[in-house]
Amino acid sequence: MLNRTTEWNAKAFFRSLTEKNKLAKTKGFVYVEISGLEGLEEALGRMQSTPNFVFVQDNAAGYTELENSPHTRRVRTVFFAMRHKLGDMTAREQCMLTIKELHRQFCSRLLLERTRLQENMQYLDSRIHLQEVSRYLVPGTAIFMFEIAVDTYIDLSYNPDEWE
Repeated sequence: MLNRTTEWNAKAFFRSLTEKNKLAKTKGFVYVEISGLEGLEEALGRMQSTPNFVFVQDNAAGYTELENSPHTRRVRTVFFAMRHKLGDMTAREQCMLTIKELHRQFCSRLLLERTRLQENMQYLDSRIHLQEVSRYLVPGTAIFMFEIAVDTYIDLSYNPDEWE
């Protein structure tokens, strides 16, 4: 029987961070799961009533590596979004400073999570890809995105009992 490692629950992790982080709570950030860019567009429509969000994609991109140490890599995308007055570049910059500080604080918890994951044979990539989203994509909204990649090693040993 194969020893299967449970996949990291990024959604629960980021929900918890959003709900427990003092800065996120003070600034009124709300956690939302989205499916792809279409889901992001739909969620951004909700920003009239709730101006600040942490969006986490509920679907992961990734691949399975067959060479050397077989593993599956899952990549999750996280977005921070804050509304600001349309055309007010000073307000936008203030939002981006808040978002970048929130990102820094979330990364400080990712360091702890990285150790916990390693105990379960899962490995958080030390490089977190990030990007500010163009102000023209959603006018009046500062958006910052980053990607988290986690490798889970898998047993790809051929087992003849699994085949006819």
